[in-house]
Amino acid sequence: MDYEKLGLKMGLEVHQQLNTDKKLFSPCECELTDKKPDNKLIRNLRPTQSELGQIDRAAFEESRRKLQFIYESYDHHTCLVEADEEPPHPLNLEALEISLIIASLLNMNVVDEFHTMRKQVIDGSNTGGFQRTGLVATDGYLETDYGRVIMENLCLEEDAARIIGMKKGKAIFRLDRLGIPLVEITTDPSIKHPQQVKEVAYQIGQILRSTKVKRGLGTIRQDLNISISKGARVEIKGVQDLDLMPKMVENEVKRQINLLEIKEELEKRDAKVYDEIIDVSEVFGDSTSKIISGALREKGVVLAIKLGGFVGLIGREIQPGRRFGTELAGYARKMGVSGIFHSDELPAYGITPEEVEVLSKFLKIKEGEAFILVADHQEKARNALLEVQRRAKTATYQVPEETRKAMEDGNTEYLRPLPTASRMYVETDIPTTPISRKHLEEIKSHLPELPDEKKNRIIAEYGLSEDLALQLVKNDKSDEFEELRAGYKIDPVIIASTLAYTIKELKREGIEVNTLDLKVLGDTFSLLEEDRIPAASIPAILRSIALNRYSAREAAFKEGLEKLSPEDVEKIIDNIITSNTSLIKERGMTAMGSLMGMAMGKLKGKADGKLVNKLIKDKLIKLVD
Repeated sequence: MDYEKLGLKMGLEVHQQLNTDKKLFSPCECELTDKKPDNKLIRNLRPTQSELGQIDRAAFEESRRKLQFIYESYDHHTCLVEADEEPPHPLNLEALEISLIIASLLNMNVVDEFHTMRKQVIDGSNTGGFQRTGLVATDGYLETDYGRVIMENLCLEEDAARIIGMKKGKAIFRLDRLGIPLVEITTDPSIKHPQQVKEVAYQIGQILRSTKVKRGLGTIRQDLNISISKGARVEIKGVQDLDLMPKMVENEVKRQINLLEIKEELEKRDAKVYDEIIDVSEVFGDSTSKIISGALREKGVVLAIKLGGFVGLIGREIQPGRRFGTELAGYARKMGVSGIFHSDELPAYGITPEEVEVLSKFLKIKEGEAFILVADHQEKARNALLEVQRRAKTATYQVPEETRKAMEDGNTEYLRPLPTASRMYVETDIPTTPISRKHLEEIKSHLPELPDEKKNRIIAEYGLSEDLALQLVKNDKSDEFEELRAGYKIDPVIIASTLAYTIKELKREGIEVNTLDLKVLGDTFSLLEEDRIPAASIPAILRSIALNRYSAREAAFKEGLEKLSPEDVEKIIDNIITSNTSLIKERGMTAMGSLMGMAMGKLKGKADGKLVNKLIKDKLIKLVD
């Protein structure tokens, strides 16, 4: 695919939670919980005008859904600030400090004062109907294999409440996440190739990981803006997998190309979307379709619209496995219906050929005309078809600007219209925060080491393999490794393997590993340093400490893992050799492997493998000779 000829432009937005003790404008802790909520709040939200008297189109679209919002709150994780019942507290200066470090690593120009703004959001994710955000820095850059990419803005803002579920016109949110400090990093649209966007995302991720940010699922979210010539800017929300990014770009480019071809065909056909919404319930009085019969049983209706010139195009594939009809269904579903039926796919879904024929006569369908059905309660069905009509009309003259949701297969689906600048206005409850140039210079003089730099230094300095060094850096264990290595004169590979793999394996076994802190690890390594235990017994000792709350020495003693003296080891080996003289006579030196296995099984980790190997080898040589 010739992306340059297509005029492909992309921008990336990265949202990363910061690892601070309290929220951005609240004294509450920044931890999530799955406990039963202490309280519940109920809210209805509506859009407001900007200072210029304008209403954001995305906010207006959300308001049409007429959802009621239920918020779960907690005594320790939330307070009146999250409930929007108390003014915000002063800005979390620790969060601002981390933001300044990130901005410096991205070569950005930091503003002189931090001003808090309100960004209107009425999808329910904020109790007050807005998110607090402020600009920290602008005009940075990153170098990539495809050229320089400009880091347009870095903002510090509140994370949103997290959605828990939906039921009967109600959306349920949990307030534990609301207010956690978050940086939003936005590039300009200078990314021109699908592989380049992956590279930019990786580099930003590396920078973030070198600072004080949260780790784990949901702590970082990436949104992708894509457009092509004659197409439209589309924002794809929630692009989690970096390896999937190039495929997602390719699929979006295909979608826009196909939508442009559909537009051209509709223009040729002089296509028309009829405004009338027709009640066709009587056609389906005895329908075997479960969806239609279910809707009618619940005192719902079956409504239809006509689309002139759309025949054959509604069923056209625009993304792998997704058709133009899927696009229309996405708009309908935003109004609460389960989906649509369209004439390009009927008869199907329990709708018979006879019903299709009767319906076509009832609607007076002419050649080239298509129809779409929705079965649900009157208001929901009507609103859904109004959305389908709006989207179908747009298809006749342009690709619409949209916010879309990333899917696991690399495709996307409609979420809402693209927001506009009308949703931003000044936050009057929070004073501005000056940013000292002197303090900024101090930050720049002590910037953290980037993960790749740290990995390469650890490999060179300690002789670790690339995989082991990568695991330490990736799991945020490199600082612990270096502290333990400085304190104990044992093989650095043993320390690194314990941190990178042993503790992870214990956790996979369901063992609580939080007690295995630096002191516990240090006590265990001191036993190894004193030659009291073999390295192979470290996992068993740590398991015993975690399960029984023993000290390292107690665990080694109670589990029988203390190292045997060389004399005791030699006695055990002599017994094994004496018991296997026939094997030795038959196989000679090739019996070495079998004897080694027997010895290690008998010793159960209480002796060093090198010592055991040497003793067996020396004794075999004497016997064979």
